[in-house]
Amino acid sequence: MKYDKFFSDDVGSFMRSPVREIFKKVDLSAIYSFAGGYPDAATFPIDDIRRISAQVLEKYGAKALQYGATQGVPELREVIARRYGVALENVQITTSSQQGIDVCTRVLINPGDVVLTTAPTYLGALQSFKSYRADIRILGEYKGKAKFCYVIPDFQNPSGETMTLEERQELVALAREQDFLIVEDSPYRELRYSGEPVPTIYSLAPERTLHLGSFSKIFAPGFRLGWMLGPVELLDQIYVCKQSLDLCPPILDQYMAAEFMGSGALDANLQKSIALYRTKRDLMLSLLAKYMPEGVRWTHPEGGLFLFLTLPEGFDTVALYDRALSAGVAYVAGSFFYPDGSHRNTMRMNFSFLDASRMEAGIKLLAQVIQQK
Repeated sequence: MKYDKFFSDDVGSFMRSPVREIFKKVDLSAIYSFAGGYPDAATFPIDDIRRISAQVLEKYGAKALQYGATQGVPELREVIARRYGVALENVQITTSSQQGIDVCTRVLINPGDVVLTTAPTYLGALQSFKSYRADIRILGEYKGKAKFCYVIPDFQNPSGETMTLEERQELVALAREQDFLIVEDSPYRELRYSGEPVPTIYSLAPERTLHLGSFSKIFAPGFRLGWMLGPVELLDQIYVCKQSLDLCPPILDQYMAAEFMGSGALDANLQKSIALYRTKRDLMLSLLAKYMPEGVRWTHPEGGLFLFLTLPEGFDTVALYDRALSAGVAYVAGSFFYPDGSHRNTMRMNFSFLDASRMEAGIKLLAQVIQQK
């Protein structure tokens, strides 16, 4: 039976994630994977989760297993509001920060409306923008009217780069001059290994910024929890939209996240996570310097989970991928992070997931695949 006639017009705009396609086909434990954005499982606070789950069920009982408010449980919103110095009314809980990106796009974009972003940018955001048939344009190259600009200012995915204060101020000035909103995606902000923190865009322009945060990289991705900071008027429309999406974020998960963040367990776990990831980042940088052939360049991130490789002109990392995977090593071709699919000589490398003990063999193998082009 042919089902095409039943699909909506939007289906043609859906974009498959090459990362998820890899996970469908490959046992990650059987290869050297630099492809995903998975945290290191050693950072998952299993003992804290075991203790907190018992505390939450003792304290809240059946309430922790019931439906809850669409905005999120007050206890978690209050903890987030205190941590980030905002009013309770400016906090909305989301079912992952990926939902935050999607709901912002759904609420703000009509087909054909312009979304500004950087190039490269997060693949999951491009998927969302395309699914709502947005016109994706590159910040700095487009001079017309836009609805919002999407940026990852801290340790960007995929590049690992961080916007300077001056760049953030320039973006805010441009947004005010041309009257567009800013969606500031900050899932990695807490994971800084060197350098000094830069003020958030939200702190510079709270009246026109939606700031997205996530527990996936600082607690556990399986909880599927994030949050959004923004103007009340924008959050109210997002609240109404979310009612038709999921009714409410997971209640038990929220109570546990509130206890984890509010008790100080998050900060203690962050110290261990940062120490681990700093070591793994430094190891990958040293191994790239040791093994990569001449002409390969890479970014030097101050935090986050990724760095970005640029190979000499003439390389095609999309074409090279199957050979790399057959050899037992995985990456994500950088062209998937560009709205126009350009820059096929680039790749994203994740340093958080693979055990440090296996990283050298994986980098060495990847370098050999590149040399055998």
